[in-house]
Amino acid sequence: MDRAFKAIHKKVEEEPYARKLGLKLVKIAPGYSLVRMVFTPDMENIFGMAHGGAIFSLIDEAFETASNSHGTVAVALSLNVNYIKPPSPGAVLHAEAKETSRSNRIATYDIEVRDDGGDLIARSQATVYRKKDRLPFLHT
Repeated sequence: MDRAFKAIHKKVEEEPYARKLGLKLVKIAPGYSLVRMVFTPDMENIFGMAHGGAIFSLIDEAFETASNSHGTVAVALSLNVNYIKPPSPGAVLHAEAKETSRSNRIATYDIEVRDDGGDLIARSQATVYRKKDRLPFLHT
C-alpha cells in the first residue's frame, strides 16, 4: 500500500490542475486523505468571496486521492456539497476525506473543509464506482 500512497502523492504533485490551484496532498492512508489549499485572490467570485468551484476542487482532490488509495481505479459517481461559511482571504483550507463504506464496487466518503482556525467551510458526501483495474501509474 505504501507504494500506492507514494505514487498518488507524486501524481498530485505533477497534476496540472492541482498545481494551478496550489493543492497539496498532506496525508494519505487507506480510505483517507487530507489536502491543503490557500485561498488566494484569484479564487474569488464576483462578490470577493471564495468561488464555489475552488472549494469544490479542493473537495474533489481529497475525494479522488482517498478513493484511489486502495491501489485500484475509483471513478466518481456523485458528489454533493453544502457550503457552510466563506473562508477569509488568505485562509489555509484543508479538505479531509474519510471513507464511510466500501464494497467491491461502491464506496462512500464524507469530506469536510475547514480553515486554519478550525471553522467548518463546507461538507460533502461522495460516492465512487470501484473498478478492478490497478492504478495505471503503479506499473511504471
